[in-house]
Amino acid sequence: MESKRLAGSWTRGRFEDRKPVSVVDIGSNSVRLVVYEGATRSPTPLFNEKALCGLGRSVAATGKLEGQAVERALAALARFRALSHQLGAGKPWVMATAAVRDAENGAGFLAEIEKATDAKVMLLSGNREAELAAAGIQSGFHEPDGIVGDLGGGSLELADFTPERLQRSITLPLGGLRLLQRSAGNMARAEKLIDDDLRSIAWVKRGAGRPLYAVGGTWRNIAKLHMEERRYPLHVTHGYRLKAAEAIAFSEVIARGKKLRNTDLGRVSGARREVVPLGALVLSRLVERLGASEVVFSVHGIREGLLYTLLAKGEKARDPLIAFCQDYAVLRSRSPLHGEELCRWTDALFTSPGPAETPEERRLRHAACLLSDISWRAHPDYRGEQSLDVIARAALSGVDHPGRAFLALAVYFRHVGDGGEREGKSDRLFELVSRAGIARARIVGSAVRAVHMLSAGAAGIIGRTPVAYEGDRLVLRIPGELAVLDGERLRKRFAVLAELLGRKAEVRVEA
Repeated sequence: MESKRLAGSWTRGRFEDRKPVSVVDIGSNSVRLVVYEGATRSPTPLFNEKALCGLGRSVAATGKLEGQAVERALAALARFRALSHQLGAGKPWVMATAAVRDAENGAGFLAEIEKATDAKVMLLSGNREAELAAAGIQSGFHEPDGIVGDLGGGSLELADFTPERLQRSITLPLGGLRLLQRSAGNMARAEKLIDDDLRSIAWVKRGAGRPLYAVGGTWRNIAKLHMEERRYPLHVTHGYRLKAAEAIAFSEVIARGKKLRNTDLGRVSGARREVVPLGALVLSRLVERLGASEVVFSVHGIREGLLYTLLAKGEKARDPLIAFCQDYAVLRSRSPLHGEELCRWTDALFTSPGPAETPEERRLRHAACLLSDISWRAHPDYRGEQSLDVIARAALSGVDHPGRAFLALAVYFRHVGDGGEREGKSDRLFELVSRAGIARARIVGSAVRAVHMLSAGAAGIIGRTPVAYEGDRLVLRIPGELAVLDGERLRKRFAVLAELLGRKAEVRVEA
């Protein structure tokens, strides 16, 4: 007999108060649907599907969308409409970009799109596309500041932005499919076309010494190839960074068809493989032209940018990492409120005369506290390992890879204690974190591990058991009404924490 608990449409792993939002992006190479759980500061996809239709393949050569590509796109869009309805999102937000706006028969295709999706289509100008790409970076990173480049099949959008606002933007005919047609596949000619078009960036000096945020499937594939080439411990594209010189050198290897040691272009899907060398050439020339400091790869683009524009001002102002962790704590921990209490309890450990921390280190510590109990349902022997896997590979935004590894290791230490540095899967994550960062992860993990001996994961306790520095001691005060919670395991774990902080431990039970 079916359990009443299983009779609902959705599990309790979902937020019931969020209405799904469906976004369809009709690009020059692919047509994609993403249905998000809701319009939030840290949006989570419920469903993601793309169809590689190649709408822009013939536009540069003939000026028109090719018939078979149109048919494939319309079939995909009809499917996407049905999926959006199934997931409770209603009518999708539909965006069309370079291929449709540049094609002679684009207007007729727009009418067919609206019929297939039962939704109004936003035909984005190049500048609007650049604005949404910049909004996508604001969605996916914490206080970003730099140049965003969104490379599609038909065009390259560039935007100069600060945390406060978009400064300026430009669109160039350097999308992979467009460049393939313009150059007839000749790399020397393609390089000249790229350099000629990049000279039109009047504000090019604004890129000097600043990051280039790289958006688009072609550039993400280059990031994945680089990860495989260097045997990188995390296969997470978002937030992956390359110094400018390394980005240029690797892009040149791809563009010139030179052999790689550990991977090859065969790892890229066939429909995109032919444009990856051209995308690499664009990246190389762009980084050099801008004088960028580094390349930061992003999975957030115009779809996430659109969602970001729908948010209220207060929601936009939230930290995307903390927003994700708070949501995840609600879905996976025993008590989300306890995670918030841990943030405040551990604040005392990082005030003078304790270890100093930067604002970035503080937000990472708070994120670790919020995530510290997400594996409580796992077998006790595997909670550390499960936390490590889940956090290191979670759909986090607003954090770089060293920060991601710090969070995973802090929660790992919270479960395994101070003796698990080189156990199994934790080993390679240590490569991404500095020695000081590892030491901090140990302290945070040890603090949570100790104080759980008081709270057992329940809220309302540790706010009454403050910790403070007194000379060479780290003192934990337990009020008389909670004296029964004192015990050997608590004192043992608290002594480990005190030792990591260079102090002697004292548990003071007050009358």
